[in-house]
Amino acid sequence: MILREIRRARDADWPEIAEIFWRGVQEGAAPRYSEAQRRAWLPARPEPSAFAARLGEQAVWVAEEGRRVTGFLTLRADGYLDMAYVLPEMRGTGTAAALLAVLENHAAAQGLRRLTVRASDMARPFLARHGWTVIAPAPQTRDGIVIPATDMARALA
Repeated sequence: MILREIRRARDADWPEIAEIFWRGVQEGAAPRYSEAQRRAWLPARPEPSAFAARLGEQAVWVAEEGRRVTGFLTLRADGYLDMAYVLPEMRGTGTAAALLAVLENHAAAQGLRRLTVRASDMARPFLARHGWTVIAPAPQTRDGIVIPATDMARALA
């Protein structure tokens, strides 16, 4: 059993969060996205302070295991799940599910009735297993490259 803590992100976490994002796209998405698609999605390793500034208005949770950040999720105030990434080697360990449960509980406590996301092909099956439903395909085009994605939603009690 993996011992993990789910907590709000701290300033010191941004280098690890940025690296998880980079590895999640470049390595983790490799089974479903071509190298060209992954390069169009995220062409360069994010700079931690710029990444922190981009997500500054969002609620950000991290999974910490053995003093190492292994995953993160972000939620905008309007209920949009903006980012959801775990280290590729942490897939199947329950890290993403634990993060998602905390995010959904927080959203319900904030009075949100519905969450939305534009899910990658990697995230779509995971979210579907956790009660999210498909709204419509939502492919993105970046630098002339089509990156498959799907808009999804989850009703909260």
